Amino acid sequence: MPDTASLAALNANIDGLSSGFTALSDSIWDFAELKFHEHRSAGLLIDMLKKHDFSVTTGVAGMETAFIGEYGGGKPVIAFLGEYDALADMSQVAGVDEQQVMETGATGHGCGHNLLGSGSLLAAISLAKHLAENNIPGTVRYYGCPGEEGGSGKTFMARAGLFDNVDAALTWHPAPFNGVRSTNNLAVLEYYYRFKGVAAHASNAAHLGRSALDAVELMNVGVNFLREHMPQDCRVHYAITDTGGKAANVVQARAEVLYLVRAPEMSQALALAERVNKVARGAAMMTETEVEIVFDSASTNLLPNLTLEHAIHDNLTALGPVPFDDADVAFAQKIQATFSDEAIKSSIRLYQIKEDVFLNHKVDGTQPLHLGLRSFEGQSHFRAGSTDVGDVSRVTPTAQCWAPAWAIGTNPHTWQVVAQGRSPGAHKAMIHAARAMAATGLDLLVSPELLARAKAEWEEKMDGQPYVCPIPPDVHPAID
Repeated sequence: MPDTASLAALNANIDGLSSGFTALSDSIWDFAELKFHEHRSAGLLIDMLKKHDFSVTTGVAGMETAFIGEYGGGKPVIAFLGEYDALADMSQVAGVDEQQVMETGATGHGCGHNLLGSGSLLAAISLAKHLAENNIPGTVRYYGCPGEEGGSGKTFMARAGLFDNVDAALTWHPAPFNGVRSTNNLAVLEYYYRFKGVAAHASNAAHLGRSALDAVELMNVGVNFLREHMPQDCRVHYAITDTGGKAANVVQARAEVLYLVRAPEMSQALALAERVNKVARGAAMMTETEVEIVFDSASTNLLPNLTLEHAIHDNLTALGPVPFDDADVAFAQKIQATFSDEAIKSSIRLYQIKEDVFLNHKVDGTQPLHLGLRSFEGQSHFRAGSTDVGDVSRVTPTAQCWAPAWAIGTNPHTWQVVAQGRSPGAHKAMIHAARAMAATGLDLLVSPELLARAKAEWEEKMDGQPYVCPIPPDVHPAID
């Protein structure tokens, strides 16, 4: 943890910069651009980097909206990871406690990446400013990572070797709680199954048709039977992305379904995916159709680094609670009133919010906003989600913290996340996360011993096995 004077100076830098970054976050919220189309959002982040004397490389790893900003020089190299993509069909008015769509079918920041990208950038720039003011050697990098939502942008960046000389990477995510939670999440593989049949009049000449939609439906049934016979912690889910048309009196000559296959380890996900592929081929055989299996994207399961997570927790403890005011609590209370008791309790279980460091009580759901700090157990927990941060963690020691931008009970990918995305409370949580990340980055720059311990833990867990990107070299980012 930085000494008191360094921490005060670092926080002073953040105080001076924070208003510009809340405005930046709000602008990205307004744009709400989908994966690999985040041109305006990336442009604002790049402009901010250049304004603060970072050198910027754009269009990295074959993605127009991916970029790297760098300040300083030499070792160690500390990376901050930023995201800024939104979600489809998540349009929602900000600052209200009821579902109000701004534009039917429009996008929205349903996972808080407007806050995530801006907060990570605030940490990187404030730390770089501190290095310059104190003649501290080292390099600060900001990675502009597009397409986290279903695009695996960081995985493509890792495949391109862009993290190979990074000594440690830090990031954060909005959440209903404040603190560090070490997670073992799931590796994920995404495939499109495109069936091709033969069109025919569904009444006069049905015997001449071969229904691609029948094949999709049979595949889905087959995979549902497969669920009983796969490992307990695996997940398989799907969306029919093309039904082949709306005319019921036409045998559908085409149909498409997207599958996500998740497992605790990538090797398990690959094995399970091959079983799903066999079901797809069987469905094609049964319907006398053809199936094309198209690999879309993938992300490896996270490799937690407890050394870095302890460091972030120590800095969060030194910072104290997020400085929420009564208006922040009141808005969170209105949002929480839209959740069932079951949803609130489920959120607390999901994030394992137990003893509170500052408030010295258990979080039970009667609090609308997390006003304290989650205790850190120093061990990892299972989490069923997936993230391309996992691929970064397989290349370099990586850790993240969470900050309470949402009311307790909020689940990601909901209208409530979008509604809270521009709130004063969310801004305060973002700035708080930036303080913790910047302080941890400074720890790593001035403490060779801390960095050495983080690397030693990473090497032990990797056990001499090199990172193998799960995306084949001939697969490129799927820009819709």
